Amino acid sequence: MNIIEVKNYDEMSLKAAEYIINRVKNNLNLNLGLATGGTPKGVYNKLIEDHQQNHTSYKQVKTFNLDEYIGLSKEDSNSYHHYMNENLFQHLNILNENTHIPSGLNDDNEAECRKYESLIIEAGGIDLQILGIGANGHIGFNEPGTSFHSKTHVVDLAQSTRKANARFFHSLDEVPTQAITMGIQTIYQSKEILLLASGKSKQDAMVKLLSGEITEEFPASILNNHPKALIIADEEALFRVKEISIF
Repeated sequence: MNIIEVKNYDEMSLKAAEYIINRVKNNLNLNLGLATGGTPKGVYNKLIEDHQQNHTSYKQVKTFNLDEYIGLSKEDSNSYHHYMNENLFQHLNILNENTHIPSGLNDDNEAECRKYESLIIEAGGIDLQILGIGANGHIGFNEPGTSFHSKTHVVDLAQSTRKANARFFHSLDEVPTQAITMGIQTIYQSKEILLLASGKSKQDAMVKLLSGEITEEFPASILNNHPKALIIADEEALFRVKEISIF
């Protein structure tokens, strides 16, 4: 994996946005994999600024989000549908029919997983996948122990993941216990991966990721084998990595 070290969250967001914008301009039909949460929000703000100032077009871009909570409607303020509309989609000229997020309300969640996996395949796969990294190494909602061969599937969320996401809800009790997520194989098959990390809370995860050990107990470790994976991380996230001379 290649690593770009930046000073802080704002510079990480800017560098990542510039990287994505370059890919969009060079491939008008880009299939872009998107993430949610606190990490990519700054990137999305930069994409919006660029679109408003420089008119970068997303009219032919297709997007595929990593995951969605089970039990939340698209209109729920804590759903990832709502997050993406509020923080990106409604501010771009992207077509609604070209944005894809798993449905959290289904009679058959397994069928929804198969449908979502098929959508990605039919589109020709993901060209550039944006990722964050959880403290326990999860990518998407793939918790430790998830098979590297997994495709889009239903996952029981680890308590640590629910606690980390509780800041977006009124209480921990409101955080869903399950989600639909792209599988690790689905993510790994992306032609290019851009992983973002910022802040002290990511220090241990970055040490484990860059130690080189590849294990299903730390899902993100599979990225060490990816032919085209790039990390953009700030000084704080990389502090311990540099302290023990991994990077």
